[in-house]
Amino acid sequence: MAWYVVLANFTDQGIRAVKDTAKRAKVFRETAGAMGVKIKDIYWTLGHHDVVLTMEAPDDETAAALMMKVGALGNLTSQTLRAFTEPEIAAIVSRV
Repeated sequence: MAWYVVLANFTDQGIRAVKDTAKRAKVFRETAGAMGVKIKDIYWTLGHHDVVLTMEAPDDETAAALMMKVGALGNLTSQTLRAFTEPEIAAIVSRV
C-alpha cells in the first residue's frame, strides 16, 4: 500500500454548498473504501488549501481513479502527492 497527501480547494460550486462538506467527506470515505483506499485523516484548513487529507491506496492508479471520481463531482480541485514513509525512503536512498 502507498501513502498519499491530498491538497484540495473548494470550487465555486463546493463553497456554495459548504454546509454539506462533512456529509460529502463521509460519502468520500465510503467511496474510497469501496475502491480499496483507506482515508486516514481529513482536515479542513485555513490558508492556501481548504482541505488536506492523507490516504493509503493499493497503487498510484487507484489513487488517481479515486481523485478523478471525486473531482468529477465538481466540489473540489486537488493535488495528490505520493508520500513515502521513513522505512520506504531509507530503502530508496540506499540505492543512490
